[in-house]
Amino acid sequence: MKIAIRREPIEGERRVAATPAAVAQYVAAGYAVTVQKGAGIAAGYADAAYAEAGAELVASIPLKTTEVLIHVRPLDAETIGKLPKGAITIGFASPASELDGVAALAARGITAFSLELIPRISRAQSMDALTSQALVAGYRCVLEGAMRFPRFLPLFMTAAGTIPPARVLVLGAGVAGLQAIATAKRLGAKVSAYDVRSASADEVQSMGGTFIHLDLDAAADAAGGYAKELAADRADRQRELLAPYIADADIIITTAAIPGRPAPRLVTTSMVTGMAPGSIIVDLAAETGGNVEGAKPGDDVLVPVTGGHVTIVGMKDAASTMPFDASRLLGQNIANLVALMTRDGGTLAPDFDDEVVAGACLTHEGAVRHEPTAAAIADRKGGN
Repeated sequence: MKIAIRREPIEGERRVAATPAAVAQYVAAGYAVTVQKGAGIAAGYADAAYAEAGAELVASIPLKTTEVLIHVRPLDAETIGKLPKGAITIGFASPASELDGVAALAARGITAFSLELIPRISRAQSMDALTSQALVAGYRCVLEGAMRFPRFLPLFMTAAGTIPPARVLVLGAGVAGLQAIATAKRLGAKVSAYDVRSASADEVQSMGGTFIHLDLDAAADAAGGYAKELAADRADRQRELLAPYIADADIIITTAAIPGRPAPRLVTTSMVTGMAPGSIIVDLAAETGGNVEGAKPGDDVLVPVTGGHVTIVGMKDAASTMPFDASRLLGQNIANLVALMTRDGGTLAPDFDDEVVAGACLTHEGAVRHEPTAAAIADRKGGN
């Protein structure tokens, strides 16, 4: 079978779905691999490296004859319309927000595997692209904040006086948040963090951060290590209790997310105006509604405060800002999933009795296999 990797068509997306190392793995497994020229240039991977790994380089991917398409971002309608019935696609699909695309994949008879749906179990850790890309994003958020912050992050004791460490507050202690904590600590900042999930305190402390305990009734744990949405009254109480910690922070990194839902609002404009001038807030969740009121994906928003302003940095496609390593991790995640479904002679043959394969399958044989997405599509049709 042939595996195709194309240059990502979405403007600003610099990652590539397979690195030369991943291509070499596919070739060794018996696949023929076709790579569009320039597919990896933005990520730092030259065409010559793909050719050396055994790929055939082409000016454009012939979608009408493609058997397996590996991609980074969700496929657009034009691409889906050109793929043949029975084609297999593997990549991010954003099923909660791309219902039209999911319906089109099913209608086209495409077997689509969504990286967001990889089960969060031990056996699937090496395929967990959400985790690998969150690690990149959490690291990058701290760098974005540090570059804009007008002061040092670490403690300095000099003959001219002592410079205190910056105070960094991380809201949301999932993979991205924990990486943000670790990165800020390595840069010498004084780090504290908060999360609604019960297991977060030990995780934050293991990274060297100080966990903030708020007087909320109970934790908000959901399946797969995620948080669930708080009721309105508890969310208001949470913001009220967080306000003094927000005001005291120099840099805030927000990473809170709820799968399939808008990002929870953790920081309001009134809370921002209580911060010191020069403070920075980096909102990783800006693309899904924002943890911070007023955050705009891809933009810096200046909020006036007494004596200056606070900068809200709305992150957009954060993992793509570090495309070399993000692609290396993502490419290996996909390669590991492909290896799980590979049979002798380079044949991709999904075994739907395998819980990882079944869990990751979004569409197959004209049906939407992921029940929550299927229900959302049905509800929307019913509403029309």
